[in-house]
Amino acid sequence: MLDSESNITHVVAPLLPREEDHCSQHGSISGAVFNISTTMIGAGIMSIPATMKVLGIIPGLVVIVLVALVTDITVEFMLRYTSSGKSITYAGMVGESFGPFGSLAVKICVIITNLGVLIVYLIILGDVLCGNESNGITHLGILQDWFGIHWWTSRAFALLILALFIILPLVMLKRVDSLRYTSAISILLALVFVVICSSMSFYALWRGKTQSPRILPDFSQVTVLDLFTTVPIFVTGFGFHVNVHPIRAELGKPGDMNWAVRISLIISVVIYFAIGFFGYLLFGDSIMADMLVNFDHSSNTPAGRFLNDIVRLSYALHLALVFPIMSYSLRANIDELVFSNKNRPPLALDTPRFVSLTLSLLALTYLVAVAIPNIWDFYQFLGSTTIVCLSFIFPASIILRDMHGISTTKDKVVAIVMIVLAVGTSAIAIWTNLYSSIAH
Repeated sequence: MLDSESNITHVVAPLLPREEDHCSQHGSISGAVFNISTTMIGAGIMSIPATMKVLGIIPGLVVIVLVALVTDITVEFMLRYTSSGKSITYAGMVGESFGPFGSLAVKICVIITNLGVLIVYLIILGDVLCGNESNGITHLGILQDWFGIHWWTSRAFALLILALFIILPLVMLKRVDSLRYTSAISILLALVFVVICSSMSFYALWRGKTQSPRILPDFSQVTVLDLFTTVPIFVTGFGFHVNVHPIRAELGKPGDMNWAVRISLIISVVIYFAIGFFGYLLFGDSIMADMLVNFDHSSNTPAGRFLNDIVRLSYALHLALVFPIMSYSLRANIDELVFSNKNRPPLALDTPRFVSLTLSLLALTYLVAVAIPNIWDFYQFLGSTTIVCLSFIFPASIILRDMHGISTTKDKVVAIVMIVLAVGTSAIAIWTNLYSSIAH
């Protein structure tokens, strides 16, 4: 970031120093693809079918593809300016264009977004394993279905065991590329969900129990403003920008990041549309905002109950494996915010600092998820606003600022359009959601 006294640009050190990058520890393109795809295929996949109900099949596919294309453009902006500048972190890149204030804004947005997402992940895991209560209706979790209601099937105990024996060993890994295998498993679990959902849809279609999917929006049931509420869901899903720099820093050739991003976007578009289409085909207009609730309904057959349990378990494990990727960038940005002006070694080389920060963040997310299990709406609002900044507004702003003199006229026009659409769409979506909440 810029030093106000000497006006010298300091390079913000990555989590691992450059010397280690030249060892035989280069990240691979496949590992980058797995980690990027896992970031995008997170908790939001369960909300995709509900957007198809609002938008219709064809507009839903169009919106998914458009958001993916815009995401590719913004990441290309970020990679180009990172290559032209001296900083190798997101906050440092924005700091080169907008000084300490810009760098601070990025760090705050990353911390709010990722911390909120991690807490929501644990809340969802608690709901799947231990159940919840909404609108006076009690939903039993998998553990309570299997073993009954006991202290060891409670949310606090189940999440503690999950955090200690599954999540903790993964968040203690110091290289993001080390998560490529768990990320691959996470994507495989998402594919398992697609296969199960599509199989159930075809079976229901064969038995004549499906509804005709809505091709276009039905304006007798939704308004034009309702259409805008679906866009933040896709923006949140494709918002992997906070992990662009950590993953790029570990690739043997930083230029490989472009290929990894585009392959990941194609994978995510296919999975998003498949889940949205088959989920909507299976449940029709009864689809809930969180499709997992539809699978939570009890079935009268052993096969149906078995499939419901498989869906919920695979989704729970999927989220547990996404958790370390989001935790990685959160930890790096908090460390950069707290220790950036102090003469300390990189985080990965300072074991006491690394361990204490990792344990503190995991403990914080666990305590909040157990104490405030209804915090979803609050963090969904924060996450939607900050993710828009991280995904579109900040990358477009550095193009307009053009500190390195590499932006073309076309780039600047695209950046202006991107900012206007991002701000306008988010404002309409936020207003519509607030109005609906007040009305109900």
